[in-house]
Amino acid sequence: MSALWKEKDFVYLRSFCFRKQKALYNNERNCMKIKFLSLASGSSGNCYYLGTDTYGILIDAGIGVRTIKKHLKDYGLALERVRAIFVTHDHADHIKSVGTLGEKYGIPVYSTPEIHAGINKNYCMTEKLTSASVRYIYKEEPLQLEDFKITAFEVPHDGTDNVGYCIEAGGRVFSFLTDLGCITPTAAKYICMANHLVIEANYDDEMLKMGPYPKHLKERIAGPNGHMCNRATAEFLADNMHEGLEHIWLCHLSKDNNHPELALKTVELILRGKGICVGKDVQLAALKRNTPSEYIVLE
Repeated sequence: MSALWKEKDFVYLRSFCFRKQKALYNNERNCMKIKFLSLASGSSGNCYYLGTDTYGILIDAGIGVRTIKKHLKDYGLALERVRAIFVTHDHADHIKSVGTLGEKYGIPVYSTPEIHAGINKNYCMTEKLTSASVRYIYKEEPLQLEDFKITAFEVPHDGTDNVGYCIEAGGRVFSFLTDLGCITPTAAKYICMANHLVIEANYDDEMLKMGPYPKHLKERIAGPNGHMCNRATAEFLADNMHEGLEHIWLCHLSKDNNHPELALKTVELILRGKGICVGKDVQLAALKRNTPSEYIVLE
């Protein structure tokens, strides 16, 4: 749990988010199907698909274009369905294919002006983005893209600039927080709004401490602008669970400093300590690093 927070802040935030959830459920939920697929989630590459029956968007495109096309096709989703890409930050494992997708396939690429500036400076960008494919989104200024209401928000990480995304569609709220070093009040607000949450659980404390990484890298990972550990993610979720939260997907697990089973066990045990039963009160899964995870269709 972040030291930035006091107990009264949590009480107020939980109350605010509960009222928000009730309004969404009562006034907006309809028969629209929402589909979610994680194509890859880890330091080797990140890419997530969120869509309806007829179109979708990508959050990050940090894997090869051919891989994206293949994984989408395997689930009956053509790349031509993708209306836009929303980029969280300018690290290579999140932007590898945005140049090709933007320039060759004509898919608009949305992010903040600062992230866009960083994207074209990155070594992995063999095809630079031009004004034809660049679109700007500004933090906490909602953007409407067909049925999707998309809000970027600040998260603490060490890219040129860094955002999470809160996406509302069909009366449901998805929040994506793929890379962050700690949970700030802004990040907490959007976590607590989510019905479906993609949140980082990058490393296990002991594995990182005892592992082979050099000291400076360990300090970067564990720092306030680095990555979230299993325990910190679990403790925040346990203290801020609300009845509108249906799914938690743990993302961006480290290859060297974590295991899916360990991340899941850590979160499940800490939730259980607060009387929250995984499988009954909330669904929990760890997203796969290099292959698609379970394809979710929400009726």
